Amino acid sequence: MARAIWTGSISFGLVSIPVGLFSATEDHTIHFNQFERGTADRIRYQRVNERTGKEVEYSDIVKGKDVGGGDYVLVEPDELADIAPGRSRTIDIVTFVDLDEIDPIFFQKTYWLAPTAEQYARPYALLRDAMARTNRAGIATFVMRGKEYLTAVRADDDVLALETLFFADEIRDRSSLDELPGTSKAKGKEMEMATGLIESMSGPWRPEDFRDTFTERVEKLIEDKRRGREIVTEAEPPEPTAMSDLIAALEASVAEARGGRKPAGTKPGKAGGKKTRKAEPEAPDLSELSKADLAAMARDLDVAGRSSMNRADLEKAVAKASGAAQKRRKAS
Repeated sequence: MARAIWTGSISFGLVSIPVGLFSATEDHTIHFNQFERGTADRIRYQRVNERTGKEVEYSDIVKGKDVGGGDYVLVEPDELADIAPGRSRTIDIVTFVDLDEIDPIFFQKTYWLAPTAEQYARPYALLRDAMARTNRAGIATFVMRGKEYLTAVRADDDVLALETLFFADEIRDRSSLDELPGTSKAKGKEMEMATGLIESMSGPWRPEDFRDTFTERVEKLIEDKRRGREIVTEAEPPEPTAMSDLIAALEASVAEARGGRKPAGTKPGKAGGKKTRKAEPEAPDLSELSKADLAAMARDLDVAGRSSMNRADLEKAVAKASGAAQKRRKAS
């Protein structure tokens, strides 16, 4: 069962609902330990008193704010909690706004809110359904782990979602960016081709169609090194498109998006040109492969649902997809 990372109450008007806060997302990044090169010696970090050189227990550490001139004001953890005792226990909605009016740049991280007991389900559902009907988000602040958060509470199907937001003064002024386009507007054939390309590449939002391929490559790198196999280097990213080739690149891109038709004047090696197909190696005995290798083959063969398959089903799916690929190659 999921464990709440914060518990308190969400309030609007005179209504207060005890809730728990749960992470709605998780990080699948592969984390590495650090070693000294050429050895098997782990690198460890310690909290050390810079004057005595001795390690300090975490419970003996307090916060200090630099106030200039080498002076610091030291603050105890309890003192931070005491200056806003209620703020750390209440998500207090101060106003409701149209959800569509919040610029996505303000969104930071998503959490789920759930009532802490069955007896609070009715007011929880009332707030959720009322916000869904009006397309409103409740703007609130609360304190968690010594930090105040600006939040937007919104309905998300059968649950209340809490989005932490950046404060206005945390959004950088974009006028400080260099090399922004001038006031001239794109027009003519370039605009027609660009909008046509966008329309050709448009489709419904299906997040399940996307996956973290870099993490998969890192996992494959680790497995290849563990087994002593050759490591394959990925291709370099494409060169920037020259302005003189912009129209040709747009035309080739539109043709490719609409079904791979090669536009007139497209040369081999240019965008939309015909690519040389590399010969694929014969599939090895699947029973000799690890599940990680099977998963890698399934990824290369674009097998749907591979992440949830057991080994036996994965072997069958890879064998079937591999056979179909060989038939297509022979037919071509």
